[in-house]
Amino acid sequence: MKHTGTCFCGAVEVQVTGAPEGMGYCHCGSCRSWSGGPVNAFTLWQPKAVQITSGSQYVATFKKTAMSQRKYCVKCGGHLMTNHPTLGLVDVFATTIPTLAFMPGVHVNYAEAVLPMRDGLPKLKDFPAELSGSGEMIAE
Repeated sequence: MKHTGTCFCGAVEVQVTGAPEGMGYCHCGSCRSWSGGPVNAFTLWQPKAVQITSGSQYVATFKKTAMSQRKYCVKCGGHLMTNHPTLGLVDVFATTIPTLAFMPGVHVNYAEAVLPMRDGLPKLKDFPAELSGSGEMIAE
């Protein structure tokens, strides 16, 4: 299965293939600041499943930390994805790929939440243990 999405102006096209490794919400201050919202909806993919199919000349990268290489369109400023080299995954923002059914399974970095969400999903203090986090759960 392939899904295609674009930046805000449509100059950059991104394609994802197969199924994401996971979907959910990130509540960390960095994601909130970057997204301009109280929470970020993510879809995580193996790097080989994510491809910029057109407009690569308009893609720029902002790297604030070793954990995140944030990619965006220089024409419109539209956010596309975040490479997470330390995790070996790419977060393609859920809104970037509108044909993918967003089915969140977890909240990460919920200790930093500014918008409590009572949806019955697991709430992790930071990251799962297998991704070098504590794996500690927080109650709704």
